[in-house]
Amino acid sequence: MTEMQALVVMANIETKILLIRGQKVMLSVHLAALYEVEPRALMQAVKRNIERFPEDFMFQLSTEEYANLKSQIVAMEKNYDIKFKAIFDAIHQLMTPADPKKKRQIGFAPWEKM
Repeated sequence: MTEMQALVVMANIETKILLIRGQKVMLSVHLAALYEVEPRALMQAVKRNIERFPEDFMFQLSTEEYANLKSQIVAMEKNYDIKFKAIFDAIHQLMTPADPKKKRQIGFAPWEKM
């Protein structure tokens, strides 16, 4: 892995770290994606080997915490959607050619009679 690829991976991981209950955590779905496994497989592996992990390794979100987190993610997605729409609209305008003027054909053509 090149240094640039490592930086991209690190930046991607940092976006998945959340602050919950005053602790920096990653959701199981994000951690499973990092290890390229299904979230249920990750949870099963942890449960089978629970003695290998510190006591505070994982915790379950309360219903209120889950609802709060979900609402934050939906507000964030909408905010990014609006920003990206503006960017894509600007790109689309730049890619759309100006009014095309009638161009003269290239090459020899018969003389037009007046």
